[in-house]
Amino acid sequence: MAAVCQSRRALVEIPAPQPKIAVDLPIGGVWTGRLEHCEKMDEHQTPLSKQQLAQLIRSLILVEQVSPDRIDKIMSQEPRILASDLKYLQEDLQQKKANVYRSIPYSRFGSNRDAHCYRKAYPHLVAFKVSCQEWGQVLLRNKEWDAVLEHALMAWRYTSELPQWDTVNHNALREQCYSVLAAHSLTALQHYHPEANRGRELLRRLKVAQMHSQSIVPCILELQRIMGCADQTSMDTK
Repeated sequence: MAAVCQSRRALVEIPAPQPKIAVDLPIGGVWTGRLEHCEKMDEHQTPLSKQQLAQLIRSLILVEQVSPDRIDKIMSQEPRILASDLKYLQEDLQQKKANVYRSIPYSRFGSNRDAHCYRKAYPHLVAFKVSCQEWGQVLLRNKEWDAVLEHALMAWRYTSELPQWDTVNHNALREQCYSVLAAHSLTALQHYHPEANRGRELLRRLKVAQMHSQSIVPCILELQRIMGCADQTSMDTK
């Protein structure tokens, strides 16, 4: 009877659902809401200073591989910004190269350059190639001719430091990076006539790059033509 007479538990009223609070959620590691806000800043805010733009580009790169096309929109108000801030693009290339090596399983017996390891590294190799290609295109669109050459030579060095795979066909992405960078350099040289000292420096560095791939030879010939020394040094590229 005591069990029957036990007082019933009071019903607890369930509160009505609260309205959702709009927040910026990261998609693919990127704060898209904030990025879209930045892209529209020319409509609502004062344009960012050069230092602010440089910091924004650096932050977006380090957060998670933002598409260069989207950053190109952000920096449209200051198209000359990248010429003096290639260090941020260098950090991007260095990070992507590090991702390639981190993806390779070193605990396995046998070669760590075999097909299995290549499949593990492949997505990061593609990301590296995309970075070489798209950042170069951003600089070309902004007519940063000297910066295009500087970026290409910098990316060329990082490309040469990528793993050499046991299967020849697996090294195709490396050669594609060389071809893309050489194409960017040749386009820049067709619009840019460096002064004598800068031309000699670029020619020396291009010849060093030739040790890694012959894709750079058309750029060497074009620069020699610009400098008026093609006849004198043409044998160096054979």
